[in-house]
Amino acid sequence: MKAEGRLFAVMTAFFAVTGLIYGFWAEEPAGKAILTVAFLMSGLIALFWFVQHRRGGGRAQDRKDAEIAEATGPVGFFPARSGYPVLTAVGVAVFALGLVFARWLIVTGALVLAYAVYGFIFQYRDGDGG
Repeated sequence: MKAEGRLFAVMTAFFAVTGLIYGFWAEEPAGKAILTVAFLMSGLIALFWFVQHRRGGGRAQDRKDAEIAEATGPVGFFPARSGYPVLTAVGVAVFALGLVFARWLIVTGALVLAYAVYGFIFQYRDGDGG
């Protein structure tokens, strides 16, 4: 987690420097906004990884003297199957089509997307997988 945090910290610094240089010379506000959002997003991810490293301690991958056997074992829980990724993609696609064609598609896409995100969050709340 330390390496990931450093990677995103370098990205954050890059977007900060690039955004400042671009902000002084450019007249266009869209590029400034994009670089500002990129700076904030990469900074948020870097902060997340550093907090995770601080809470959980170092992994075997973060130490130079670690053995390969120390990194074996279960990594985490990954669901075997779920229909919610496909439903989320459908919701995003319908929402995007609604931005182009009609407001009722925006509402429909938002409802499908809300249901899919709710399903993602709570699909394993009871531990039964359904």
